[in-house]
Amino acid sequence: MATIEVAGKTIEVDEEGYLTNLSDWDEEVAAELAKKEGIDMTENHWEVVNFLREYYEEYQVAPPIRVLTKAIAKKLGPEKGNSDYLYELFPYGPAKQACKIAGLPKPTGCV
Repeated sequence: MATIEVAGKTIEVDEEGYLTNLSDWDEEVAAELAKKEGIDMTENHWEVVNFLREYYEEYQVAPPIRVLTKAIAKKLGPEKGNSDYLYELFPYGPAKQACKIAGLPKPTGCV
């Protein structure tokens, strides 16, 4: 099992870098995961990450990209709920990459 080091703690991740224990997540862990993904977290990134965590808490599933886009458009407006905006923030796949940083499982339907 792979691990990452965050603030003196060893955190287990799977072979793709997703947390194996969702309760290990906090903002420091998210920042380290983002760094490993080459992302400098901004307020807009945190907005999507926090949205995903709320979504997961409510539905117990990480949304695939189409569902994510529609849900964000509904809550944050169409200027943020579109693929162009989300891919600008998370270039390797908004659902996949943002879920990883949010400490969630890989969304279903992601390769």
